[in-house]
Amino acid sequence: MISQYLPLFDSLMVKIALIGVLGIGAQWIAWRTGRPAIALMLIVGVIAGPILGLIRPEEDFGPLMEPIVKLAVAVILFEGGLSLNFRDLRHAGAGVLRLVVIGVPVGWGLGTAAAYYGAGLPLPVAALFGGILVVTGPTVIGPMLRTLRVGDRVRNILKWEGIINDPIGALLAVAIYAYISYTGPQVNFVDIGVEVIGATLIAALLGAALGFFLTWAFPRGYAPEYLKAPILLITVIFGFVAADLIMHETGLVTVTVMGVVMANRAIYSSHALHRFKEDLAVLLISGVFILLSATLDWETVSQFQARFVAFLLLLLFIVRPLTVFASLMFSNVPWRERIFIGWIAPRGIVAVAITGLFAIRLVDYGVEDAEALVPLSFGVVIVTIFAHGFSAGWLARRLGIDQGKGEGLLIVGANRWTIALAEFFKARDIPVMIADTSAIALRGARRAELETYRGDILDEVHEDDLSLGRFQHLIAATDNDSYNALVANDLGPEMGHEAITRIGRDASVGALQKRGRILLESGRTIDGLLDRLLAGWAFSQTRITEKFPVEDYRENMKAGGGESVAVIKPDNRVLFFSMQARPVIDIGDQLVSFVPPEDPQEIKEKRDEERVVKDEAKKKAG
Repeated sequence: MISQYLPLFDSLMVKIALIGVLGIGAQWIAWRTGRPAIALMLIVGVIAGPILGLIRPEEDFGPLMEPIVKLAVAVILFEGGLSLNFRDLRHAGAGVLRLVVIGVPVGWGLGTAAAYYGAGLPLPVAALFGGILVVTGPTVIGPMLRTLRVGDRVRNILKWEGIINDPIGALLAVAIYAYISYTGPQVNFVDIGVEVIGATLIAALLGAALGFFLTWAFPRGYAPEYLKAPILLITVIFGFVAADLIMHETGLVTVTVMGVVMANRAIYSSHALHRFKEDLAVLLISGVFILLSATLDWETVSQFQARFVAFLLLLLFIVRPLTVFASLMFSNVPWRERIFIGWIAPRGIVAVAITGLFAIRLVDYGVEDAEALVPLSFGVVIVTIFAHGFSAGWLARRLGIDQGKGEGLLIVGANRWTIALAEFFKARDIPVMIADTSAIALRGARRAELETYRGDILDEVHEDDLSLGRFQHLIAATDNDSYNALVANDLGPEMGHEAITRIGRDASVGALQKRGRILLESGRTIDGLLDRLLAGWAFSQTRITEKFPVEDYRENMKAGGGESVAVIKPDNRVLFFSMQARPVIDIGDQLVSFVPPEDPQEIKEKRDEERVVKDEAKKKAG
């Protein structure tokens, strides 16, 4: 049945579209199911590649395959560098420094020993592969951290280590390859080291210069807003290619340094540029992983030998844990976090791309067992992605560092109505935080023993002083309609626009609806809500049962003039009513209402009495 449609996939355009659909589709399924995106992308790629033969990267892209992958990795690394703000190092800096200064040489030595004794590779080839394996892979760490709820210290250590060690691993491979390829009296490891370090410094200076130039030029208006993102992308590609011409793989240093420089210098449009680069990185990671797994043909699989299993076991259970424990010894990182970091070390596209590149060169050079590097690198990527991807959440929970799914509510704006709403949810074991720039406005919240945060929420979130992962919903309820709209629009991409509602002061319903979801079906303003609270209105809770269905609840609300606020699901999810959306209500849900002084129970009793009278009248008429 499938075979009759195979000719459709002979078109390169169809294949490119298929790669995009499969990659993003796998990420969407991962988001819906909570499964590791990297593992699903590998599975999808294997099905589309070696199993069905729909995608054959080497045949489809030919000599373009290598530059496509290298440029994609460059953009991914730059986007990763763009997320490396030095503020993250306040608690994780010592751990990151140790994993770079101590962890790289220790990991290189242990990885070399594992490849030599476990996989049986010749010592020069083992040393080259051990250097590559100090990389932990931002292309896989990023998607993995996106699905984990661990503390900032663990998150930042893994993020910084993955991005910084990527170019270091590539440079180690460059140095070892140079040593292997040099012959006769020219062999001098000191000279090779000086050459590699010199090229690295030039690449780093180039990256810093490009980063400083853009952060100087953009705020001064030397580029229009619509050209800033394209200029940034082209500059990244230019920097990578220029450095790579000096020495292979040093371009990775250039783009990483460029990203770090731009992340730590204030520039206008930085949030928009970062969003563009993040979206592009997601697309590239998806495409690269599909290409990566599709290149895994049966010939490569057949070259995988039983002795490689010993190497993989050593890598998982000896090399990585010992590297982390040696690096973080006598540090302030708790043991539970050390154990978690010591287990998490997935490898990705950078490891495979660099290994494949050097494997081809070593084979051409006539180095023994060099052809074993390709299947071995695929084995490392597949085993680490599945082992770490599927066990990370379980291990975090067992170690007690999993912060769980964000169940809290964040209310921006402290006033009597928001404080009353927060007290209502807090009494039902749903954590609530109220944020405001005014210490005076927060006094009432503190008196009610609510969690508070003083500061501009937009600055605090973007500067990583406040993690939105803690919260399932945000309500912007200040008395400034423009600020509420700004919060909804600016933080919508972070939380999801469906997870943010706001209260406005604008009486124009049309204007309100164009700038984000408006809390409550009536779209009542904050002044109206405060007036009703002063008049004695209060929050109430009603449970939907088979005896009291949602239809009866709605009749009560209509009769009493109340307002539906939210639905509390059995799993503590809170779904708010808005002008644009009404939550689906099921039996067992708790409905939160804002009702006038009349007791809602009295309304219910009145409705029950009316129903009894109607039933008796029907019986008599029958």
